[in-house]
Amino acid sequence: MLHVFLPILKKAMASFVPCNCRQILVNSITIKHVKMMTNMTLINEKPSAQMAQPDSVPLAERVRPHSLAEFIGQSHLLGPDKILRRVIASDQLVSMIFWGPPGTGKTTLARIIAAETRAPFHGISAVTAGVADVRKIIAQAQENRQSGGQRPILFIDEIHRFNKAQQDALLHSVEDGTILLIGATTENPSFEVISALLSRCRVFKLESLSDEQLDLMISRALQQDEWLKQQHLDLLPESRILLIKLAGGDGRNALTALELAAKMAQPDPEGRRVIDRALIEEAMQRRTLLYDKQGEYHYDVISAFIKSVRGSDPDAALYWLARMLDAGEDPLFIARRLIILAAEDIGNADPHGLMVATSAFSAVHAIGMPEARIVLAQATTYLASAAKSNASYRGIEAATECLHQGQPADVPLHLRNAPTRLMKEQGYASGYKYPHDSGGFVEQNYFPPELKPVVFYRPSENGIEKRIKERLLQLWPKRKR
Repeated sequence: MLHVFLPILKKAMASFVPCNCRQILVNSITIKHVKMMTNMTLINEKPSAQMAQPDSVPLAERVRPHSLAEFIGQSHLLGPDKILRRVIASDQLVSMIFWGPPGTGKTTLARIIAAETRAPFHGISAVTAGVADVRKIIAQAQENRQSGGQRPILFIDEIHRFNKAQQDALLHSVEDGTILLIGATTENPSFEVISALLSRCRVFKLESLSDEQLDLMISRALQQDEWLKQQHLDLLPESRILLIKLAGGDGRNALTALELAAKMAQPDPEGRRVIDRALIEEAMQRRTLLYDKQGEYHYDVISAFIKSVRGSDPDAALYWLARMLDAGEDPLFIARRLIILAAEDIGNADPHGLMVATSAFSAVHAIGMPEARIVLAQATTYLASAAKSNASYRGIEAATECLHQGQPADVPLHLRNAPTRLMKEQGYASGYKYPHDSGGFVEQNYFPPELKPVVFYRPSENGIEKRIKERLLQLWPKRKR
């Protein structure tokens, strides 16, 4: 390439560079410099077919989208008139954090934003970079700003791995607009990003890719990647479904497995390379489990899980829990079901059950997979081992049925609130007996006057609820429970 550039440079310098300086400038342009110039790639430049060698560039990188039109997924952010598409189109960007599972397009989206807005792009990983790297980029941005250049984008992958001091180093430059920060994280930024930096950024939650989106991504890869096309692949329909299912909403995972399966496939006599279920399983290093997160079996497995916990069998419950998690079930879905179970099937037999379940939900939301499986295992085994009672559930069902059988009765005057003088004059709160004036309990009617007291709550003999039953019989001896 040197023989192409040097004549052009010499001709250009002849018109405005003094004679005694020309040779010095020409000599300073070495082969190394020219190679460096010719190897530079713009952020929106697609790699050529020669660059797309499977041994050096992964398939996910070779088919990475380079524009919003090519981007797959996140329609809640990038659909027509959605917030992120609008700010990109108007170039009214603010510093932001992309929070979502792996393989949902966080890095790709950051690069597309740089391409769409023609902003300089600096990408680093918080795993390998430090404060020195950040300060170097900030210093370059400040110099660029003083010369009237455009504000650069600093993309930090795995930003949750930066410690407090490293995140502090970003604050001033983000606040004064020296850089536009885009952070990517798989962890909840509320817990992993310092509040000062979080307040200067807009958080966008990215979602796992749907089966339809993964299917489209696979189709594009098969149609666009030169190496895949040369392999004459035959991806069987059942293998395609399995690939999508095992990818678990992770686009990178799907493409990586597809490429590995393509490399392992052996040509048949006609030169076709058939990718069957066994190849997909081997590429994914996972056995096929009969489980469909949107289908009937999804409900069958969660039903088996809940019934095992209700039946006080922690071992069977752990089996079904592992079955769901290994198939890619949403751990928050499982945690929500455990909260319902704790109130419905354990209730006051062990009031700690509901606290364990709600704490588990918060912990799962905070830490995500794979560690969330440990939290779910603890909650599952506790709830399965706890004393059981559905008395609270049966009580609210009975009260609701009673309510629907007749007209809603008025609240008795002595149970009404009396915040004003007029209400007091009308008898509101009149005759109410304050229980704490009588040691914590005083017998009085809490039902509407036209409704005879009905027993809705019938405590069981299990766990703490047995003591509750004894106390209620002592307080209300006329109500047989």
